[in-house]
Amino acid sequence: MSRNKYGRHIPAFILLFLAKEPAYGSLLLNKMEEELPFNLIDGPSLYRSLQDLEKEGAVESYWDTSEPGPAKKWYRISPKGMEKLEEFRQDIEMRKKNLEYFLNAFRKL
Repeated sequence: MSRNKYGRHIPAFILLFLAKEPAYGSLLLNKMEEELPFNLIDGPSLYRSLQDLEKEGAVESYWDTSEPGPAKKWYRISPKGMEKLEEFRQDIEMRKKNLEYFLNAFRKL
């Protein structure tokens, strides 16, 4: 699992939200702002991550022109993205254990 320039877990959260339902960029960002307890994701980092995930084949995109106004580029998670999401879950579980160890050790100081 590679570390990228905009934060280790932004792609993980993107894939998690897209696993729930497809979304276009600003809709995805709004959902993250509403639902994440602590959100560091901004528009530029979201779109860079979406581009990278699309290049990797983890997300697929399509244009919706059915609504009035500008067309929206929607994203959905691919089967490869589901595999990557599982890798993120395992990585986060491992890091969570280290963070719990840190907090428990800190409390004993």
